[in-house]
Amino acid sequence: MDLQLRHLRALVAVVDTGTFTDAAAELGVSQAAVSRSIAALEGALGVRVLQRTTRHVTLTGTGTQVLAGARRILDEVAHLGRLAERQRSELRIGYAWAALGKHTRRLQRTWAALHPGTPLVFVHTNTPSAGLSDGTADVAVVRRALDDPRFASAHIGTEARCAAVATDNPLARRRTLHVSDLARYPVAIDARTGTTTLDLWAPGPGPSNVRDTTGVDEWLLLIAAGQAVGVTSEATANQNPRPGVAYRTLRRVPRIDVWLAWWRDDPPAHLPDLVRLSRAAYGVPEGQEDRHD
Repeated sequence: MDLQLRHLRALVAVVDTGTFTDAAAELGVSQAAVSRSIAALEGALGVRVLQRTTRHVTLTGTGTQVLAGARRILDEVAHLGRLAERQRSELRIGYAWAALGKHTRRLQRTWAALHPGTPLVFVHTNTPSAGLSDGTADVAVVRRALDDPRFASAHIGTEARCAAVATDNPLARRRTLHVSDLARYPVAIDARTGTTTLDLWAPGPGPSNVRDTTGVDEWLLLIAAGQAVGVTSEATANQNPRPGVAYRTLRRVPRIDVWLAWWRDDPPAHLPDLVRLSRAAYGVPEGQEDRHD
């Protein structure tokens, strides 16, 4: 079936304007070209879609259904065009739990001064690739390595770990905590996109119970209700304050590595600037950090 978008556009234009002449004017083509497009459409489908008289053009019963499909297809094509235009006009940064925490605004300000015509847009998406795989994001903030050869990444800094407990939990009265303090409580863990694993308690005893969660909002709801405690990055504490939840710094635990990741075969425009400014936001001296995968 040799069906082309110009055939669908001709059908929609004829129906919307009411005549072949007006449709031609709207499309910027000749009336003969519109007639050929309608004939080609009917030939490709094997059905008549329009009834023509000397004064009127009306849809056949089948044509009414074809018109609805044509509008949907043209809307989807226009949507794809808007997506492509958006990619050219903005840089989307995906994240699963937090963007860059307290460093986010600094990066946005320095980026806007350097690239005023390309807004830096942060997009929350709770997937392991933080939106890279499905095209939601051009670049992703990730806090655990992406074991996928399609993606490249650059290390931009590290963050401290925090405990999250209910404000009426006795642990909330202390300024700092140790992971062993949490072991007697159920611990909420997002195994899909979070940064906490049971290895954090090794070689000591692990938590009394693990509550599986599927994202930061569910995680916070459990903790605020006193049904679990949690461990997360300081960026989560900065970006997700929540009534009923107290964040406390954890002592003697490894810091969390933070990476920017992108499609290896399709790096976005201005990527070197984004990596450089992100490292500067984390306080990494220029030239000191050069870890790429």
